[in-house]
Amino acid sequence: MPTSQKPKTPRARAAKASTSAYDVAEHLRTSEDMAAYLDAWLENAPDDVSGIARALGDIARAKGMSQVAADAGLSRESLYRALSENGNPSFATVLKVARALGVRLHAQAA
Repeated sequence: MPTSQKPKTPRARAAKASTSAYDVAEHLRTSEDMAAYLDAWLENAPDDVSGIARALGDIARAKGMSQVAADAGLSRESLYRALSENGNPSFATVLKVARALGVRLHAQAA
């Protein structure tokens, strides 16, 4: 075997798996799906403010960010920024977005 050619290892011969990023927004099809998704975040991670904001962002992307921004009275860019991983939306923004998404936040005794 020529020295410039290395033997193929089993790893080198293995087929490369094709992967793609999972986007939850692609699976939020109905209003019930969207409400259940947000409710799960509120129930299971009530102190994860950025996670809840991202969940609202996922729902907004599922509905169409431009339409949600218009319905909430915000620019699309500010909505993306507020609901991003590093966003920190005001409570007023959260309420506007929830209303635009057609979901309600509710309280119950702990």
